Amino acid sequence: MLKKVAILANGGDVSGFNAVIRAIIKTAENNGIECYGFIDGYRGLLNNDFVRLSTNNRENASGILPKGGSIIGSSTNANVFNYKVELPNGEVEYQDLSDKCVQNVKDDGFDCVFTLGGDGTQKSARDFALKGMNVIGVPKTIDNDVACTDITFGYNTAVSVAAEALDRLHTTGETHHRIMVLEVMGRYAGWIALESAIAGGADIALIPEIPYDINSAVKKIQARAKVGKHFSIVVVAEGATPKGGDLTVENVRNNGKGVDNNKLGGAGQKVARQLEELTGFESRCTVLGYMQRGGTPTAFDRVLSTKYGAKAMELAMEGKFGTIAVMKNGKLDYATLEDVVGNNKEIGAVSGNTPESNIRKVSMDDDLVKTARHIGICLGD
Repeated sequence: MLKKVAILANGGDVSGFNAVIRAIIKTAENNGIECYGFIDGYRGLLNNDFVRLSTNNRENASGILPKGGSIIGSSTNANVFNYKVELPNGEVEYQDLSDKCVQNVKDDGFDCVFTLGGDGTQKSARDFALKGMNVIGVPKTIDNDVACTDITFGYNTAVSVAAEALDRLHTTGETHHRIMVLEVMGRYAGWIALESAIAGGADIALIPEIPYDINSAVKKIQARAKVGKHFSIVVVAEGATPKGGDLTVENVRNNGKGVDNNKLGGAGQKVARQLEELTGFESRCTVLGYMQRGGTPTAFDRVLSTKYGAKAMELAMEGKFGTIAVMKNGKLDYATLEDVVGNNKEIGAVSGNTPESNIRKVSMDDDLVKTARHIGICLGD
């Protein structure tokens, strides 16, 4: 019998965090289970910083369904298996503090910890499961790149924001005869770029899975000009790379082993500059950035998040720990955290664009790719 459970939200914020939290709490309350939340993700787990959560009138989890962000915060680059510690002499070293987290959960009497996050968060969840902690994951990321699930919560809202931005860029591009480039997030997966390009009527979409030839994009723009369309809309994923080229990295952080220290950025500006030089059309780049993460979730994400939260609590009550709630072929299901991790077996090595990382990328036989090609969107190849 479950008596007490805890929730932590980890990684970059997304719309839908609070909807998942609410669904877990409501399902717990309906089954006589107390619910708590660790503050600021894995950092809160390490510091044993948590609060009681309740949806009763005027309490902290009441009315949070449409609210963006996370009422219990979140942390990024908090790898407790390789945690940055400042020593008394001012030096910095990285320590494995995961056993302290496990002990905190035992001391607090939590029967299960729900980990809301992306591939890095779920990798740590798997590692905690190996240490005996009862863990259940919920797939969160706007990137839509968590393995074993059809869709992550937060993704639909991000695509909707990007599509609306493209609608607005259309009018400016058409009025001033310009190439309008929109850079979107997604890290090493092109889901946001591809789906928003289709939804927003873009002419070109450059995604990480297809190294692009800039001349292919130039030919598309020139072909449009020949039929009287003197503007073009281009979507560029932040992880898009030219053929034979490298990622466009804004800076490299020093957050230790086990996290992705590359901060991507600049791919859109790079493409805009090249297209202007090669076509003669003025080009402008808009970087959508954190606009994709914040704000109220779409109705789709509210429902999806609620489904995921309720399913996660159901899995906990059934004792199916070491798993993650997923969507398979449009139906709720679960997968093991081992399956999500794939070949990323090393304890503490969290995430990143490595051969071992089991992130879900766009495949060339995906319906989105086929649809884009059918309607004439240039994918840069």
